[in-house]
Amino acid sequence: MAERPLEGRVTLVTGGSRGIGAAISQQLAAAGAKVGVNYTANREAADAVVAAITAAGGEAVAIHGDVSDPEAAGAMVDATEEAFGDDLWNLVANAGITRDNLISRITPEDWDRVIDVNLGGTFHVARAASRKMLRKKRGSIVTMSSVVGLHGNLGQTNYAASKGGVIALTKALAKEVGSRGIRVNCVAPGYISTELTDVLNDEIRGILLAQTPLGRLGEPEDIANTVRFLLSDDAAFVTGAILSVDGGLGM
Repeated sequence: MAERPLEGRVTLVTGGSRGIGAAISQQLAAAGAKVGVNYTANREAADAVVAAITAAGGEAVAIHGDVSDPEAAGAMVDATEEAFGDDLWNLVANAGITRDNLISRITPEDWDRVIDVNLGGTFHVARAASRKMLRKKRGSIVTMSSVVGLHGNLGQTNYAASKGGVIALTKALAKEVGSRGIRVNCVAPGYISTELTDVLNDEIRGILLAQTPLGRLGEPEDIANTVRFLLSDDAAFVTGAILSVDGGLGM
């Protein structure tokens, strides 16, 4: 593998300011990409990621926008290109939310919001990015599903539906744009050590670890390394793949 396999490639990472997204942004910048770090509300978090990247000698800029808004999604892609003065090469559709509850308690608003951000947001940014890539006949898109999108989970019907939809979207889009030199792949993380899992009590954490053959939670860098590979030319013959990074949880 080349030391900087993404050298000079303009890349937008949605939800790139926190948790897994922040790790992805920093890993891709270390691989040479010029990274648009998308955020919705927390500008300080995005600025911190950008500062860390630039301090390490990379290139990055904070990009504001709500992926669930079609116009904002297109504007984010345009803003990333304008910031670096070059065409978009890669997209990581990472932005996502949860509104967990039993189905009898999930409100229509919570259902709609999760679908709008996780599935609709992936569609909107992939649509905007692929239009750019089709003109150049090259590019790579990585979407973000979940072990829950593959196998379901108690209290997450809305989240599971949204992430299952991302898998189907990925496969359909990969077939649609493959002949134009564009690859589309999906990462399905298991339980990763982030703010979302930090709040788990010891009992729940113990159950998760017992179900995971590798016996630990994943780290954001585990996902970032996988995304880096999928975007690089080392994965030049990989498209339409759903890559589980879950420590064996889904077996």
